[in-house]
Amino acid sequence: MRFPKVFAAAILLSSVPVAAAPFQSAKTLDGSEFSAKGDVMIVHYWATWCAPCRVEMPVLDAFYRKHREQGLAMLAVSIDDSASTAKLKQMTSHFVFAVAKVDDVKIPRRDIPAAIPETRVYDRAGRLVFQSKADGKTTVDAATLERVVDPLLAR
Repeated sequence: MRFPKVFAAAILLSSVPVAAAPFQSAKTLDGSEFSAKGDVMIVHYWATWCAPCRVEMPVLDAFYRKHREQGLAMLAVSIDDSASTAKLKQMTSHFVFAVAKVDDVKIPRRDIPAAIPETRVYDRAGRLVFQSKADGKTTVDAATLERVVDPLLAR
């Protein structure tokens, strides 16, 4: 059975994850507004008490340092309830990506992951194209980031 081209395109498009931009705005720990308009964006959800998060963050930082000049933005969102801003700053001081508390990110509560770490990648149009939990991974490694993000940066 042959499908009309329009129907086939609809099937293809329905399999591509489409989501609005992950948030409207975010105030980082240093008090600045985070913006990623037109950039490929990595959003990493983590907490100070999460051991896998602490393993993953240097990998994300190295990837961000390598690709930030190509239009890559990154925000690490701490879901800690009790961690002070000073503690978060101290734990992330050697990373160059932006860090924010979840309460300083305008995001619907339903979009905050139930389990961490979780890394999400959005294309330049703000569409969700990768979610680490959906990919079956606990943490994200450099090879996965290269596979997912490099093609988005090349566009």
